[in-house]
Amino acid sequence: MNKVFQHAATAMAASLCLTVAGNAVAQTPVKIKIADSFPVGHYLPRYITTPMVERLKANPAAKGIEFEYYPAEQMGKAKDFLSLVQSGVVDIAYVAPGFVSDKMPLSVVAELPLDFTGSCKGTLAYWNLAKPGGLLDKKEFAPNGVRLLFTIVLPPYQVVTRKPFANLKDLEGMKIRASGSAKELVLKKLKATPVLMPTPDVYESLSRGTIDGVLFPFNSLPPYEIHKLSKTSTFGENFGTFVANWVISEKRWQTLPAGVQQDLTAMGEQLTRSACAQVEKDEAGDVEKVKAAGVKFIPLSAADKASLATVLQDVSTDWAANLDRRGRAGTEVLNAFSAGLK
Repeated sequence: MNKVFQHAATAMAASLCLTVAGNAVAQTPVKIKIADSFPVGHYLPRYITTPMVERLKANPAAKGIEFEYYPAEQMGKAKDFLSLVQSGVVDIAYVAPGFVSDKMPLSVVAELPLDFTGSCKGTLAYWNLAKPGGLLDKKEFAPNGVRLLFTIVLPPYQVVTRKPFANLKDLEGMKIRASGSAKELVLKKLKATPVLMPTPDVYESLSRGTIDGVLFPFNSLPPYEIHKLSKTSTFGENFGTFVANWVISEKRWQTLPAGVQQDLTAMGEQLTRSACAQVEKDEAGDVEKVKAAGVKFIPLSAADKASLATVLQDVSTDWAANLDRRGRAGTEVLNAFSAGLK
């Protein structure tokens, strides 16, 4: 009789343990980890990450999901975000093709110094190529196991230096920070020395004199206080630009509730459009901040403009040809993006 009682007690205890364990699993919150390299208060997370999270929190389909946001490279360096998403350490991350051009060389196409101004024209042409089902998605995003959620192409970059320059020849030999293969080609053709580095490292390098200047849009100077270290800048030129993408791994995407997938899909173009419009609106105010810091704008002479136009045309052609030789669809993607701009 005692043995029967012992067996019953053991069975009840085991059943209780399984119930408790099951409840613990059921109560474990689902977390979505979001990471980027931007300093707290930067305009891009404010225009993209914050509204995305707020909208998802209000979605009944996202009930039980917790959102954790890690800014300022808290989860790793900007160049590592693609691999962090692929490995599942992070769920959604800011991935700049310029920082991972070895893995996503074609996705740098919008950073070429092509004929567009502002942010939205380049952004929407790029979005149509990179969103799920687009040419870039098929050729690079999907093969890397990731899906584009949002994107923005920043306004055209200017040359901003810590020591004065008066013309393009003065830039020869200067060490200028660049991000990505496209702007690296621009600087080489101008006989400057490109220095590739992530944005968070720029201020210290500029303050120490490790670099002489940067290729940057006016919008991004104040957030990193780079304008306070600078003396001169071009204005109204296009030395290339920068693509900022927010991606999720396809594997993680498939685990999301259908309602969350639908909401993120709907937000894709909505937030992409609203963010680029806001960036364009902000640019005038950022130009004034740069002027107020004492940065002098240097107009290029007619001769310099003509020389620059030739250089920039060669950059796009060379970029595409280099990729074609490596078996990548450089010319195809360049032509598709150029057609999208029109």
